[in-house]
Amino acid sequence: MPDHVYKHIELTGSSTENLEQAIRNAIQRASKTVKNMRWFEVIDTRGHIENDQVAHWQVTLKVGFTLES
Repeated sequence: MPDHVYKHIELTGSSTENLEQAIRNAIQRASKTVKNMRWFEVIDTRGHIENDQVAHWQVTLKVGFTLES
């Protein structure tokens, strides 16, 4: 297995459904321009309240991807 060098970026995804969908939205959108993503770490979660109800979720991720040779 070769050694890897990783770069980290932060992404924030949102969803009106749930936290998991917010994560999936961030990764899916980033995958259009960021290649070789390997892992993510949730570093912050937030939500927005409207009319005493959760209106949407926001999740900030640290995402690591390998640099191409």
